[in-house]
Amino acid sequence: MRTKFTVVLAGMAVVLAGAVASLQAHHAFSAEFDSEKPVTFKGTISKMEWTNPHVWLHLDVKGKNGQTETWAFEAGTPTVLFRRGVTKESVKIGMEVTVDGYQAKDGSHRANGRDLKLTDGRTMFLGSTGTGAPYELSPTAPPK
Repeated sequence: MRTKFTVVLAGMAVVLAGAVASLQAHHAFSAEFDSEKPVTFKGTISKMEWTNPHVWLHLDVKGKNGQTETWAFEAGTPTVLFRRGVTKESVKIGMEVTVDGYQAKDGSHRANGRDLKLTDGRTMFLGSTGTGAPYELSPTAPPK
């Protein structure tokens, strides 16, 4: 009886530890990104990370000094993006794209991605619902 109780208790501890780690890893938009700092970059996709809880798109762009900079854009979950048509086949390394989003509060080369514009004119929404991200039609639109 005591062994069974110990096993159940240990199992509950593992589940609880996983839940706490998951909650700490996920964050609200406003905790990390600044809705007052919209960014738009045109560049080449250098890397895609299809991981949970968020997909990350890495874009090589020309900086103000003419040097290449790599920006990382956080997107929604892989499942959410797949449902919207953003797949490993539709967005590939080496593609030229334009990405709109909101810069990280710490000023790093990271941003929360909003729209991904392809050269054929299609626009794909990168954000995830319920993140607290600003609700507007474009990153440069005035606040409502």
